[in-house]
Amino acid sequence: MCELLGFSASQPTEINTLVSEFFSHGKDNPHGWGMMSSSGMYKRCERADTSSELKRLVKKLPPQTTYLGHIRFATVGSIKDENCHPFSALDITGRSWTLIHNGTIYSASKLIPFVHHQSGDTDSERLFLYLMQQLNAAQKEKPLDIYHRCELIDDLVKDLSPRNKLNLMIYDGELLYIHKNMKQTMKYREHGAGVIFSTNALDDAQWKDVPTAQLQVYKDGKLVFEGTKHNAEFVPTLQYINANDAMHI
Repeated sequence: MCELLGFSASQPTEINTLVSEFFSHGKDNPHGWGMMSSSGMYKRCERADTSSELKRLVKKLPPQTTYLGHIRFATVGSIKDENCHPFSALDITGRSWTLIHNGTIYSASKLIPFVHHQSGDTDSERLFLYLMQQLNAAQKEKPLDIYHRCELIDDLVKDLSPRNKLNLMIYDGELLYIHKNMKQTMKYREHGAGVIFSTNALDDAQWKDVPTAQLQVYKDGKLVFEGTKHNAEFVPTLQYINANDAMHI
């Protein structure tokens, strides 16, 4: 499966060792890598652990307050740069949104309209385009404040989680949104002035499980919002995936 990495802190913090360990897992996720940092966004459809470009980026990575990393194991979509994460765009207010996703969207009827509008051919990109559509629709009259952005994302993950594996991290330029709905697939621990999140533990320190089926939102390394606990835990069985006319595109 793909792996996710996220970091939120109140001040620039060194994370190079943890980032390097994360990307060393590229041998098990060989179909691409991507990262968002203060230096910009980069992604390539090549193995992370053998990428000379990525090694240079990680080596010169300055201390960070926010960071996203992704390594891809392709389940939906071909192997090309456009299908690598992160996905990023501006909403109608000019706010930049960035998403990384680990999972597969099986119940996908709401995402069908975006098949002909995406750059690549992944379900993750369609998920991101749907997110942007909903954000823009909600902000036609005025921008959403922090609380209402959290509420909107909370509603979206609750709505889309049934029969879908929806492990994701979203950054809106201010807030880091964390969600998983499959047990034992995302961990976190404090690191310096912040909190780091990863699909798998990256060192021998004590990592805790991210709550399952509940949105968590962080600002400057502090938890500022907890979503409503929902019941749509993803169970990787054919009976669960195929329930209620699920559609995989």
